[in-house]
Amino acid sequence: MKNFMDENFLLTTETAQKLYHEHAKKMPIIDYHCHLIPQMVADDHQFRSLTEIWLGGDHYKWRAMRTNGIDERYCTGKDTTDWEKFEKWAETVPYTFRNPLYHWTHLELKTAFGIDKILNPKTAREIYDECNEKLKLPEYSARGMMRRYHVEVVCTTDDPIDSLEYHIKTRESGFEVKMLPTWRPDKAMAVEVPANFRAYIDKLSEVSGISISKFSDVIEALRVRHRFFEEQGCKLSDHGIEEFYAEDYTDAEIEAIFNKVYGGTELTKEEILKYKSAMMIEFGIMDAETGWTQQFHYGAIRDNNSKMFRLLGPDTGFDSIGEFTTAKALAKYLDKLNSMDKLAKTILYNLNPCANEVIATMLGNFQDGSVPGKIQFGSGWWFLDQKDGMEKQMNALSVLGLLSRFVGMLTDSRSFLSYPRHEYFRRTLCNLVGRDVENGEIPYSEMERVCQMIEDISYNNAKNFFKF
Repeated sequence: MKNFMDENFLLTTETAQKLYHEHAKKMPIIDYHCHLIPQMVADDHQFRSLTEIWLGGDHYKWRAMRTNGIDERYCTGKDTTDWEKFEKWAETVPYTFRNPLYHWTHLELKTAFGIDKILNPKTAREIYDECNEKLKLPEYSARGMMRRYHVEVVCTTDDPIDSLEYHIKTRESGFEVKMLPTWRPDKAMAVEVPANFRAYIDKLSEVSGISISKFSDVIEALRVRHRFFEEQGCKLSDHGIEEFYAEDYTDAEIEAIFNKVYGGTELTKEEILKYKSAMMIEFGIMDAETGWTQQFHYGAIRDNNSKMFRLLGPDTGFDSIGEFTTAKALAKYLDKLNSMDKLAKTILYNLNPCANEVIATMLGNFQDGSVPGKIQFGSGWWFLDQKDGMEKQMNALSVLGLLSRFVGMLTDSRSFLSYPRHEYFRRTLCNLVGRDVENGEIPYSEMERVCQMIEDISYNNAKNFFKF
């Protein structure tokens, strides 16, 4: 019987252990997609308690707590103390066996705080107090955490109207970890609610200095902001979409649709799809012209619980995997940009695992030899960023593409304690490849190449792909 979470956690063969300990483990972290709050990095935020750094905003844990019968006030309530919230989380942990939260919880305690104890109601107070004492130390600040995990680059997620003041402040402070913005223009094509859309466009006009009265003005204003992001070191865009949009449209149609929604009239479903399709093409062109990488996170059904959405707002744990038929629209979108010679480097993240092979085969249609792995299959995302989901993603990529060219893992997280997800991924990767070597499916005589592949996927591929 193996000990829980020992040094060879998830590493079931000697080869896997060698690959991880001698190669993957030593590589720095490039977290090229996350949702950290830039102000926390700029101000080198000191966390008041383990609850703040660990439970604040963590809808993964909130979902588990609700499922375990914990009242909402201990998840998102304002009338409970940090200790009371943590105590309820500790009550929930023993019920999370086989859920990745169990592994993440103990990996984070071990790597961040040096705590090997199992979290449960009996150990909760001791662990809470020990972590809180350490969180008072300078090395446990926001920047301290990034140093602790050997982070080299993080890319946050930022709206085109954001000032990026905290990115600028962080850079000018001389902080050795690069914090770069990522262009996330979803609100610029969110035309479902005319009043909200107009309010956003008016803000875009204000920050860009472009008077907006027609669709072409919107694009000009976005280009102004796109250039500003580029000046601040941005190298990626990101788009959170339910499905891909690739409707046929004319310029005249899009101008008329913009005038209609900007004037306060609700659009038809067909008009919404055409407008989003036009915006997706314009965004793709901008990214191609600046050499950025475009990312697409698709397939989530968000805010399913309307009652809780009204109470708490978005990103509070009420989203799920969606079912969308997107393959043809995705192919059409990529093909249109490719036909215009405007297809940027692209990463595709699907939330429904049934699309793994769809994505893995789509990549090969648009690889053009200009960049290794120009079109990427993104690492297991959200509900899939756990051992089973990551293995399925890597298996599909392996048999239908080139795992060797994969740009690897990211946290997609708001938490400064999420960096062990890179370790979790690397251990899973090394176990997959190590098992193949020991099974005779990869020749042992090629171990030098295998070791290089592990280091590449862990770090080098991302470093070279994004030109950090």
